[in-house]
Amino acid sequence: MADTQPDRTPARARPVLSARTRFGLRVSVAALSFVLLVGSGYAWATFQNFTSDVPHGAPVPALAKGQSDLDGHDTNVLLVGNDSRAGASRAELKALSAGGGGGGANTDTMMVLHVPANGKAPTLISIPRDSWVTIPGYGKGKINSAYGDAYTSAKNAHRSEQDAQSAGLLQTIKTIDLLTGLHIDHYMQVNLLGFYRISNAIGGVSVCLNAAQNARTDSDAYGHGYSGIDLPKGVSVIKGKQALAFVRQRHGLPNGDLDRIKRQQYFLASAFGKITSAGVLLNPFKLHDLLTAVGSSLLTDPSLDLLDLARQVQSVASGTIRYLTIPNLGPQLIYPDGIETAIVGVDTAAMPGFIRQLRGEAADPDLAAAKAAKPATVTLDVLNGTDIVGLAGRNAAALRTLGFHVDVVDSAGNTASKTLIQYPAGAQAAAKAARAAVPGAQLVLTSTVKRVTVVLGTDGRQAATLARSPSSATTSHAPAKPARKANGGLGCIN
Repeated sequence: MADTQPDRTPARARPVLSARTRFGLRVSVAALSFVLLVGSGYAWATFQNFTSDVPHGAPVPALAKGQSDLDGHDTNVLLVGNDSRAGASRAELKALSAGGGGGGANTDTMMVLHVPANGKAPTLISIPRDSWVTIPGYGKGKINSAYGDAYTSAKNAHRSEQDAQSAGLLQTIKTIDLLTGLHIDHYMQVNLLGFYRISNAIGGVSVCLNAAQNARTDSDAYGHGYSGIDLPKGVSVIKGKQALAFVRQRHGLPNGDLDRIKRQQYFLASAFGKITSAGVLLNPFKLHDLLTAVGSSLLTDPSLDLLDLARQVQSVASGTIRYLTIPNLGPQLIYPDGIETAIVGVDTAAMPGFIRQLRGEAADPDLAAAKAAKPATVTLDVLNGTDIVGLAGRNAAALRTLGFHVDVVDSAGNTASKTLIQYPAGAQAAAKAARAAVPGAQLVLTSTVKRVTVVLGTDGRQAATLARSPSSATTSHAPAKPARKANGGLGCIN
């Protein structure tokens, strides 16, 4: 679609939001804005003075004595988004459905940009906002509260807004360091207003929805709206308010915050193509608007060299960046102090293997030496991570035919995008036997299972004796042509 297509916004202006609802409108923008920035890195040579106006917060503390850096000379940049509207015009505040307050304490998006020192493709790691973690000095909590806890403490001590935001960022870094074992080298914060301006500056981004999203889907049990999304089924070009709504919506989505992360990653992939096109890079007016929007919304640590970082991640322009999410157990309900709380459980047992893979190593060092066990010696559980009725039962029957013993056959409880073979330590041989029987499944070492567990995902991977996908059967003998995905190959999304 042409860049001139109007923004798809609701026909009538939304009413002034209550304080409760404004608190709920936390934006997921940090990585989105940053990658738009990085994507045009090689064109920054024409704007040598760009970085001189970017404000800096407190420096990132160096490694403590005796502390090692797991990934050596690789670079890790924390990307955070907060809801600050400082500097917004009256018209922008209205478009953002925001009050006149400056905001700043709320942050829902945390991503880590991992840039290997050997020049290999960078990885953007998403951390769900509701991840239940240990926050140093504050105890257990959702990871997005790490920033707010330190920010509030700093404000109560009458520190400046920038100092308070620095405190929030450094507390988030401590929390992620503890969670992952990675050392965060730099940080970059982008605010809500900046993302609004950036998405307008590039003329919008093309997205495709599986179903229409509006106030009915994006509301709580009392009908209170949240992100303000109003988009039809199919392809739309979005910018400004609707771009914000697209990346921050979680209510009404099947997997809540995890689906929102998928949207953020999807939006980035679409934005890469837009920002690296001649329409932006070779248009001095659009490029100037983009850099102006970026410069007005950043807060970085003093030692972060934006131009050098852009050169390091030039592979973004060729679409080679990887998107990952930390190992998690999906949405859960817990009851701290007797209060029902919705969280995303973190699979801490799988975290070391995840980090090893990030560094290009084997997730399980003991797996390669293990020899696949004979099926008759292996007992499996089979869980259905899709909405296909009877899928676990059919696969359990097929695996029994192959010689395996199958104990539990049940629902996984959450949608799984990939078919997994989860196994505990010491079960490497049994896991290899299961993978041979379920080709293409991903092996995951974790302490969350007692025995080898096959989790069937929406990728269609199944037991070898079954069709790859329930919809793959055809009466035609002609080879099937791969279906074209909508929206430039990205397909559609929840």
